[in-house]
Amino acid sequence: MNLEACTQAISAKVGTDSGLDVTLKFDCGAQGVIYIDGKSKPNTVGNADIDADCTITITLENLNALLEGDLQPATGFMLGKLKVKGDMSVAMRVQRAI
Repeated sequence: MNLEACTQAISAKVGTDSGLDVTLKFDCGAQGVIYIDGKSKPNTVGNADIDADCTITITLENLNALLEGDLQPATGFMLGKLKVKGDMSVAMRVQRAI
């Protein structure tokens, strides 16, 4: 999947009320970002590069694996396939939203 397809997939999984109540950004480097605003009602997902409560740096390839269930967030973190900046408790809630 490209960034647009990943954005649509995350948007479908997040829905209108993810229960996150925080902002989260997936930073895929030069390929772009996916921003989840779990504070807004309804929740929104887009590609704006805005400061978030938590930023997860991940390659687009690994984000695809995460979305397809081939990579678990905790495993990805331990293997260095994703890096977390900001509120770690937000990152731990990712499994619930996606």
